[in-house]
Amino acid sequence: MALEVLELLEVLWSRGETVSTSPLSSSQVRVLYVLEREGVVNLRTLAEKLDSMPSSVSRMCDRLQAVGFIDRGHNPCDRRELELRLSRRGAGYLRTFRSRREEVLCELLGKMTPTEQAMLVRGLSGIRTAAGSPREETGASVTESA
Repeated sequence: MALEVLELLEVLWSRGETVSTSPLSSSQVRVLYVLEREGVVNLRTLAEKLDSMPSSVSRMCDRLQAVGFIDRGHNPCDRRELELRLSRRGAGYLRTFRSRREEVLCELLGKMTPTEQAMLVRGLSGIRTAAGSPREETGASVTESA
């Protein structure tokens, strides 16, 4: 069952190049998501959130800073500690990236029946519950956005 779900998700996101993470890797996009969610973090905390080695995360952050997607600065309370945060350019990238993915998803949802859409929402809600993620109220249902 898990393999089938993974394959279906891979088909969804590989559908067309409009969903590409370019110019970033999927790992770099994950860094941006964490920084967006957490605000300001140090390198050690970011590595823990990503379940990665600090040295690998540091190199990724070097590249993200070089393209202007994150900002680095010294912690005012401890000058030895670097603080990382999402830059305006990084936030703009995430907005555009989400918008492109939403367009593809809406196109696909529009090809599904309302029953299929409801089954999808029910299944994904079950996954969210099993993962222990809190339910986010968006005010719109899948069928409203399709």
